[in-house]
Amino acid sequence: MPAPLKILVVEDDSAIRRLLRGALARGDYAVVEAGSVREALSALAIDKPDAVLLDLGLPDRDGIEAIGLLKAGGAAVLVVSARTDTAEKVAALDLGADDYLVKPFDTDELLARLRTALRHRLGARALSDRVEIGAIVIDLAHRRVTRAGAEVHLSPKEYGVLAELARFPDRVIRHTVILREVWGPAHEDALDYLRIVIRNLRQKLEDDPARPRLIRNEPGVGYRLQG
Repeated sequence: MPAPLKILVVEDDSAIRRLLRGALARGDYAVVEAGSVREALSALAIDKPDAVLLDLGLPDRDGIEAIGLLKAGGAAVLVVSARTDTAEKVAALDLGADDYLVKPFDTDELLARLRTALRHRLGARALSDRVEIGAIVIDLAHRRVTRAGAEVHLSPKEYGVLAELARFPDRVIRHTVILREVWGPAHEDALDYLRIVIRNLRQKLEDDPARPRLIRNEPGVGYRLQG
C-alpha cells in the first residue's frame, strides 16, 4: 500500500490548524504543521511535503515572501488566507502559488482544490492534447471542439482563449496571460475583448450560460476551466 501524500500546513492559528488537520485526515493525507515561515522551511527540508497550505499572516515573515522558497522545494502551494484584496491574489499567483482560497473556506472545496494541485504536481494532467469535461471534448492537437459528439464552430479568438484554459484545466489563468497569448502583448489590458469572447464561449458550450459551470470567473484575477 503506497504511503499517503504529505501536506504541510503553515498556519499560526491553532484552531485553524486543528480544522485543517481534521479535513486532511478525512482525505487520507499525512499532515505536518508549522506556525511560522522558519518552521515551514525547516519542515520542507526534513519532511519533503507534496503540497503546502500556506497562510499569509505569519508571525516572523509575510507568507507571500515564502511562496517562491516553498515552490523551489518541489511542493504545490495553495494559499489559504483571510486577505481578499485582488492585488494579494494576483501577487501570490504571479509568485507561483497553485491556487488561492479565502477564509472562511469550505473544507470539501479545499480538498478538491488540493487534489487538483497535486494532480498537476504529479503530472497526471499536464499539457494533455485531449481534454474531456462532461460532454465537451477539446482536441488541442487537431484544434477541434465537440459537444455531445457534435462539432462546435469557434472563431479563432474563441478557440485561442479556450485552448489557453484547457492547457491547465482547474487552474486560474490570469486575464493578462490570456490576452497576451491570444491577442498579443499590446492588448494585455483589453479586458473587454476577453469578456466578449468568454460570453460567446459560454453561449456555445454551457448548458445554462447565465449560470456557467464550465468556464468560471475568479473576480479581478482570471478564469478557470472547471474540470
